[in-house]
Amino acid sequence: MDESNKPAVSEGHRAALFAGFLGWTLDAFDFFLVGLSLTAIAAEFHKTDAQIALSITLTLAFRPVGAFIFGLLADRYGRRLPLIIDLIFFSVVEVLSGLAPNYVTFLALRALFGIGMGGEWGVGASLAMEKVPPNRRGVLSGLLQEGYAAGYMLAAICYFLVFPRWGWRPMFFIGGLPALLAIFVRLRVKESEVWKKTRHETWGGLGRGIASHWKLFIYLVLLMMMMNFVSHGTQDMYPTLLKRAWHFSPQKVAVVTAFTMVGAIIGGLLFGRLSDRFGRRRSMIAALFCAIFVIPLWALSPSLVVLLMGGFMMQFMVQGAWGIIPAHLSELSPDSVRGFLPGFAYQCGVLLAGSVAYIQAIFAARTSYPKTMAFTTVTVLVGAVVIIALGREKRGISFGGEPIINE
Repeated sequence: MDESNKPAVSEGHRAALFAGFLGWTLDAFDFFLVGLSLTAIAAEFHKTDAQIALSITLTLAFRPVGAFIFGLLADRYGRRLPLIIDLIFFSVVEVLSGLAPNYVTFLALRALFGIGMGGEWGVGASLAMEKVPPNRRGVLSGLLQEGYAAGYMLAAICYFLVFPRWGWRPMFFIGGLPALLAIFVRLRVKESEVWKKTRHETWGGLGRGIASHWKLFIYLVLLMMMMNFVSHGTQDMYPTLLKRAWHFSPQKVAVVTAFTMVGAIIGGLLFGRLSDRFGRRRSMIAALFCAIFVIPLWALSPSLVVLLMGGFMMQFMVQGAWGIIPAHLSELSPDSVRGFLPGFAYQCGVLLAGSVAYIQAIFAARTSYPKTMAFTTVTVLVGAVVIIALGREKRGISFGGEPIINE
């Protein structure tokens, strides 16, 4: 192909994909520090596990606020500037979380962090997915989304190295690193050509464009509610399960958690690639259906070896399905509202599913973490499969006004 005839969506996609991946990696790194150090934070503030788990719920609950604000800015003024502002904002809040003098301040800062976290995914994903080649969108979607697993793995490594020596607070100081990524975005990432072609010239036009797709929005919210029930239901309280049910030391918790995230990264890339060939919905359903059969190994394991295998396979399947999400949501969303619609729907789904960690902590206090995690996980996996099956897809759609070929 002649260089001048390459589609605009592929221009500069490596830098945009790297920025999106690293932004989501650092976002997840910051988020999962709370789950990993939950029992230590609870001890310092003289609170229960459930009370600290409430901070996780608050973070998830405020993510739609960030998606709303930064998503509107991304569709009105472009993807780059809102992404830069968001990266700096949540970096500052994360550092302040490590300085929180009391429980109430910590809760308030985690709510503010939720705003920053909610803004990053939608803006970063739309920028990256609008630039990557359509025929590789699935596998690169998997790479982008598994920045989340990579962030969890880095958080586990940080917990392993930092927590035993200096406690939980210094880990949050390291969470200020995303501010450096803002410099990279400013210098290396180009604006989306798709946005330039399809941008709304007025706020009123943008509002009407968003409102005209309300049915799609409702479906995407339901889809992301179930996907977040699955993800957060298998991740957020898992370190606590390892501590309470298996009595693992912080080092062992970190090693097991990092190992499961290796499975997550591999699963995201593999199922993302499969979705390019066999379709988004089929690949997601296959991954989640297989995850149901992994539950006994994952939550009710009789030995350490089986526990490791179950943790690896659970995240391989769950994040395998999640790896398809950036491509799937971007393809379902119209060009002119892609900065807002996928991210806001995603984070509204987070809001509806954000109570899962708190609910699990409450039920575990009455029964046990293994039984609670097993029961809640099988329930949400079945629900997610049903919602995915009821939807549609537009695999391989061309962005930016080019001809659309639906499945």
